[in-house]
Amino acid sequence: MVKLDGITNFVAIAEAGSISAAARRLHLSKSVVSERLAGLEQSLGAPLFHRTTRKLSLTEDGIAFFERASRIVWEVQDAVAEVSERRGTLSGPMRLSAPVTFGRMHLGPALYPFLSKHPGISLTLELDDRRVDAAADGYDAVIRHGTVEDSRLVALPIAPSRRLLVASPEYLKHYGKPTTLDALGGHRAIYYTNRNVADWRFLDLRPDAFVRPPASLRVNNGDMMRDAALAGLGLALLPSFIVGEDVKKGALVRVDVGSEAAEEMIYVAHPEGRRASKKLQELVMALRGAFGTPPYWDVV
Repeated sequence: MVKLDGITNFVAIAEAGSISAAARRLHLSKSVVSERLAGLEQSLGAPLFHRTTRKLSLTEDGIAFFERASRIVWEVQDAVAEVSERRGTLSGPMRLSAPVTFGRMHLGPALYPFLSKHPGISLTLELDDRRVDAAADGYDAVIRHGTVEDSRLVALPIAPSRRLLVASPEYLKHYGKPTTLDALGGHRAIYYTNRNVADWRFLDLRPDAFVRPPASLRVNNGDMMRDAALAGLGLALLPSFIVGEDVKKGALVRVDVGSEAAEEMIYVAHPEGRRASKKLQELVMALRGAFGTPPYWDVV
């Protein structure tokens, strides 16, 4: 007899790509996950994975089974959430991914009151600056900053995001303050490696309309970009939610080159084809209220 926990276990392995990763996601030991997979394969009378020393890959039977099994798991989770919502409560697990710096600086303080108000929700929040695959990695939703690039996601905006070109007073004193886009090529810059150099986008300009500065540092974390700018390593194009307070205090100076950086969005996105659960909808509303319009971190 096929058990639901065996199906849930299989879907987690298929999405995570390994038994170890699935065990971490399910908060189970590797031995339990392995035993459940073996039990499911025995019940079905067919192997679901090709096993090598390096990875697992789905067999043809596994691919066919996964298509329906993943729908079953989602439908069960959705049904449980709907019953809870009918009783007027928000409960059950929710798994989110968010950028490290935004999560630390702003998301956490906005989440804590929401979770206190809804103690039935068990939230797993994973902070990661890489762009995770919301569906394949098993997230209910991801919180992102930028533009919506994945057509498989449904985006729910929670706040606009202004980006500011900044540098330390010491850097500008030593290298001069650029006043035009053409002058940027003679400076040094700090770049975010999870995006390419063309991420320096300004309103109404083509990406190749000016020469970008050579890099003094490339790094995949906003906190370190800010710290590098404060240390005088170069110009940095950073969201106001990271550098707003530094600009207000004068620790960093806005650099006006005659054109504003293209505005972006902070949004919650869930996989296409899944309805946004009531608890996810309520979370979006809570975050919008906590951040405000315009958001509290914006500088004048």
